[in-house]
Amino acid sequence: MLMISGLPALLGQRIRFQPYGRPAGDCAAVVGWGLKGVALKAKADADRYGLPYLALEDGFLRSISLGDIDPPRSVVVDDIGIYYNARAPSRLEQLIAAPHEQPEIERARAVVRSWRDQRLSKYNHAREQTVAFAAHVLVVDQTAGDASIAYGLADERSFRRMLEAALDEHPSLGVIVKVHPDVIAGRKRAHFDALTAGQSKRVMLLATDAHPPGLLEHAEAVYVVTSQMGFEALIWGKPVRTFGTPFYAGWGLTKDELQAPERRRTLHRASLEDLVHAALVEYPRYIDPETLERCEVERVMDWLALQRRQRERFAPHVQAIAFPNWKRPIARAFFGGSTLCFAGAPVQRQAPLDERLADAPVRAVWGRPADKALVSRDNALLLRVEDGFLRSVGLSANAKRVQPLSWVIDRSGMYYDATAPSDLETLLETATFDEALLSRARSLRAKVVGAGITRHDVGSRKWQRPAGAKWVVLVPGQVESEASITYGAPGLRTNLGLLQAARRAAPDGHLVYAPHLDVSAEKRSRGKDERQTREHCDEVVTDVPIHSLLSAVDEVHVLTSLAGFEALLRGKRVVCHGLPFYAGWGLTEDVQPHPRRTRKLALDELVAASLILYPTYVSGVSGAFTTPERALHELLHGHDLQPPVEARWLRMLRRLKRTRDRWRRR
Repeated sequence: MLMISGLPALLGQRIRFQPYGRPAGDCAAVVGWGLKGVALKAKADADRYGLPYLALEDGFLRSISLGDIDPPRSVVVDDIGIYYNARAPSRLEQLIAAPHEQPEIERARAVVRSWRDQRLSKYNHAREQTVAFAAHVLVVDQTAGDASIAYGLADERSFRRMLEAALDEHPSLGVIVKVHPDVIAGRKRAHFDALTAGQSKRVMLLATDAHPPGLLEHAEAVYVVTSQMGFEALIWGKPVRTFGTPFYAGWGLTKDELQAPERRRTLHRASLEDLVHAALVEYPRYIDPETLERCEVERVMDWLALQRRQRERFAPHVQAIAFPNWKRPIARAFFGGSTLCFAGAPVQRQAPLDERLADAPVRAVWGRPADKALVSRDNALLLRVEDGFLRSVGLSANAKRVQPLSWVIDRSGMYYDATAPSDLETLLETATFDEALLSRARSLRAKVVGAGITRHDVGSRKWQRPAGAKWVVLVPGQVESEASITYGAPGLRTNLGLLQAARRAAPDGHLVYAPHLDVSAEKRSRGKDERQTREHCDEVVTDVPIHSLLSAVDEVHVLTSLAGFEALLRGKRVVCHGLPFYAGWGLTEDVQPHPRRTRKLALDELVAASLILYPTYVSGVSGAFTTPERALHELLHGHDLQPPVEARWLRMLRRLKRTRDRWRRR
């Protein structure tokens, strides 16, 4: 329970941790984890002193990873018993038996649809796998000694009977025995350590970490003792055969080997909607992974679905080339779901592939490395990584001091490279933007503009539009050696040349030149024409937040600067002298044509692709994948948001686990 930072919010009470014995005088209830181990002593104390006992357990929609890595996102709180104890009543049992109104039934149906569409399970870290048998019977193993087995009126012999029944009742089908994730992780023992010679001809022992929906979806029938996968099989509409008495047995939804307790047999037959509403909506209490406040099941389902989508994007193993040490923890977060093997550049030292990468030749590099030897390998998929557009507050030269909120990970190129297609360009050229996505883009754009957010928005000086100026033109400078100019500005590549071109285009305008922040802060080398630029403009401004400039000017001239995109968000006229990612779509005035970009886009379509679909966002609070809206919230309130204690402890535990795994491989 110490790992659940939101426990007081879940219980609606202040929590006091104390040794066994007489509770404090103002104690309203005694809380323990289930009905096993030390919790039995806590229950005995509650009975002795006449206090209610609240049994807590993991909810049925728990987390991404296993219990030693991730805290639960839901817990059940039972003031009567506990759901896995078939020998006595529980709060869940009463909720299942209670009549449900039509709105509750409709909500349960929506939860079932969402569960299946988003392919959720109790744990959600494993990948989908293709199994050997297209049509099969699924037999679900459990960890030896699991409390739910004995409390579910079963024992080790129940597992043998279960497998024999599956083989006898489906003689023409293959049988897959699914091993529990804790067994695969090496923490606990299974019931099916080995098969007989006769069984092995028809039975596949699945001892790899496979995500349950892929197995349940194609199963002809599912056999369980007390495993939760029987409940999930009902959600998938599969016939379920039980050899113990789990919470979902005895209601007429399963074929049960054991007779249900008398109290269930005297109650009405429950529907799937009754079961789902009780077990997923009413019984558990959910905590928002990012705010640590109480929430509903739909919020946790959406969050877990986002994690699953993001974690399945890339190969299970990726070799990250020449990432500096300070970027490696950040890379692990943005490549969550894939194991990263870090290697130096081949030109510096030999960088052999990890043996696990033999079947997944994938490499990740930062940006567009000039050294082709850095990334060359036959048939390698190359992932190019760069900062996203909603990054963080601060200069890029101070990147080591800030945790980025977004990266872009591009399979085909890089957004600033106009010489070749990128994933962003392909999205803008081919994607279909439905009204829900466009509405989301409009709302996000309004929030970004209203908050004055730009990629690097530092500065303390105020700037006012010159009195009497009829047309003010802003010319943002860039670091002339940066890659976006090298790959996106053929011909015109200097700030001086940009200023001269802007003056020719707006001879009567008031030209305001804003040197790049990194240059003006003298963090990076100055462009060779930096001093001359002052002779070709009406005003040079430094240490002024870029959003205040964008709000006050009428027109912006850029080479490839992101300031042009930020000006578009604010409805400004933008003239592009290079070929940035936002040029060529009919939203800017382009000096140079772009032959590959043939589509005319609305501004919200550009925003949807650039800020919602293309980047990857990671929360600085939870350390997990998040949405651009949440990233924007953290960007605005970052000083007030701190990772919970559980997140800091879990990050340390993950580091220790990685160290242990490295030593084991040696």
